[in-house]
Amino acid sequence: MGMKLTHIATMAVLLACSTILGAVDPFLGKWIMDTKMSKYTVGLPEAMTIEMKETKEGVHYHSETHLRDGISFTADYVARYDGRPVIVSGGKGMLLPVSTKRVSPSEMIAQYTRGGRAVATSHRAVSPDGQTMTITTTSTDGSGNAVTNVGVYRKTIQSKSAGLDTSAQELH
Repeated sequence: MGMKLTHIATMAVLLACSTILGAVDPFLGKWIMDTKMSKYTVGLPEAMTIEMKETKEGVHYHSETHLRDGISFTADYVARYDGRPVIVSGGKGMLLPVSTKRVSPSEMIAQYTRGGRAVATSHRAVSPDGQTMTITTTSTDGSGNAVTNVGVYRKTIQSKSAGLDTSAQELH
């Protein structure tokens, strides 16, 4: 009888641990753009990283983009996933406001606005293994034509002992 109770208690602890671990936001972490797998109509970045960290206010989003012409920029905001717009700041000042909503635990939508009107929508999805994030962004160009860009990102492996980030594969 004691053995059976111990087995049940052990299973309950394992189930609780897997539930807690499974609840971790799959978007959290550092992501590096796989430029070979990404498809942009125009302006594929030379390199881009996105890092998302949990904060008391929500999820802090930070990106660094390096274009092929030598221009670089950053973007920062706190996603609350409540659909209300928040200010995006960058190294060059204020950027377009963004509102974010969760579609599922591994999918979210970000909508960028100008003058209260949507100008771009990004659908972000993390793969079932948690190692690939795909961001599909639709917008219109200066002529009013629909443009779709697909960014593919690989999650980095962070080494706590060395304090370094290394990627599981070569991305460039």
